[in-house]
Amino acid sequence: MPDVLTPEQRYRCMSAILAKDTRPELTVRRIIHSLGYRYRLHNSTLPGKPDLVFPGRRKVIFVHGCFWHRHSCRKGRSVPSTRQAFWAKKLQDNQTRGQRQVRDLRRLGWGAFVVWQCQLSQSRLPRLIERIVEYLE
Repeated sequence: MPDVLTPEQRYRCMSAILAKDTRPELTVRRIIHSLGYRYRLHNSTLPGKPDLVFPGRRKVIFVHGCFWHRHSCRKGRSVPSTRQAFWAKKLQDNQTRGQRQVRDLRRLGWGAFVVWQCQLSQSRLPRLIERIVEYLE
């Protein structure tokens, strides 16, 4: 199936996707701040530039989009219908890189916790908050 957008339109759409300060990330930041925890953002000296860094606790939190990082939920299993080989490689590389970054952080003595975009739904939020508090304590 051919792309319904021109290459220029596709470029504009894709370039508008943010790497940081995304809606899921801002939601997690608000939740954690309301719980009384303070953090740093996007420490470039750590593998993967984690979204939230708790230096005193030597812990980090990544906020991952389900599609981009290949979560096991419905959104994470979807596959674009055009340029399938390109997307398969790109998304697999994202997933592999994320796993490597968590492994590298743990080798450096840091804890790493991943929040998936789908966990921010209203029905799943209470359990996520419990898990974040358990992780940070």
